[in-house]
Amino acid sequence: MPAIIGTPRETFPGERRVAVAPRHCEALRKLGIEVLIEHQAGVRSGYPDDAYVARGARMVDRETLFSNADLIAQVRSLGANPDAGRADLAQFRPGQAVVGFGEPLTAAQECSDLSASGVSFFAMELMPRITRAQSMDALSSMSTIAGYQAVLIAATHLPKMFPMLMTAAGTIAPAKVFVLGVGVAGLQAIATARRLGAVVSAYDVRPAVKEQVESVGGKFVILDVDSKTSEDKGGYAKAMDEAFYRRQRELLTDVIREQDVLITTAAVPGRKAPILVTREMVLAMQPGSVIVDIAAERGGNCEVTRPGETIVEQGVSVLGPLNVPSMVPFHASQMYSSNITSFIKLLVKDGTLNINLEDEIIRETLVTHDGKIVHPRVLEAVQSQLSASAGR
Repeated sequence: MPAIIGTPRETFPGERRVAVAPRHCEALRKLGIEVLIEHQAGVRSGYPDDAYVARGARMVDRETLFSNADLIAQVRSLGANPDAGRADLAQFRPGQAVVGFGEPLTAAQECSDLSASGVSFFAMELMPRITRAQSMDALSSMSTIAGYQAVLIAATHLPKMFPMLMTAAGTIAPAKVFVLGVGVAGLQAIATARRLGAVVSAYDVRPAVKEQVESVGGKFVILDVDSKTSEDKGGYAKAMDEAFYRRQRELLTDVIREQDVLITTAAVPGRKAPILVTREMVLAMQPGSVIVDIAAERGGNCEVTRPGETIVEQGVSVLGPLNVPSMVPFHASQMYSSNITSFIKLLVKDGTLNINLEDEIIRETLVTHDGKIVHPRVLEAVQSQLSASAGR
């Protein structure tokens, strides 16, 4: 029997993405896979049911999808959809595979529940940063969109235009944009702000990114802080101690007070986002300035940020947008679907599901299997969180 891949409609409030776009149904079918899509799953992304049928997918109801699929492909699995996602737990069956974002390092109860259901859960957040896995790196795909969209959000709220304009009414100076945190989102924010004509500078605790900042047209700001141990072996920023962040905040204040726009993107996987911008730093900015904190989902990099809200402090607007990639669902779904399809190609051999634990990509993303949590880092995090909860 050929493997059956099922993509249900997302149930997280406000989520507009879909895990598999129509264009990738044909690629999956060429692998000998049958593709099931829940009715209306892609409508909020701009993909009607007819588009899926034209690419060879079969439209079904949710119950049929869960009962027949060997692998469930989602954007938000249970850990990233802890309330509404719980309704699907009873539909999972032992031996079924689930692929999606699942916040595995922080969603202890949800990981435990998934292991108890007997499914093999693969978390897209845990994709190793190796060359062979680049086409499957969904975090980078979504960060690209978040960085782009953050600049558009800022441009909409800033009471100035971004580019320099020479007009009969005089010359308009370009906006000054400062990007704090130069990962994938930060680099895309720099590039987008430059395309809109702003003067862009950026800072990151990892000095190695200076060349990357300059390659997309930004100026790298160097601060007098010891940042030799600020990067882990996977290329992600590491959490530093409070003394480091205190010194960093002091030096950043003088930089930030000159900016029209501040975009903060600093996040450490599985951790609360570090506070890099204090209330005092916000108040040092000119009225009308804008801060877009795309680390808001992890608490935010700015002390003033309230996730999901816009706060105005003495004329400075501080925005904490949530689920930014979902604001551009057509292309966000297309990119995520490409990542998922590449990963499924690794999981399916000769038309059947094959979980090869010798493969680094499969092993590093696998969270639960055979009724157990099998990922060492996730198991450690789950045990720690459950122990802390029991001790309260």
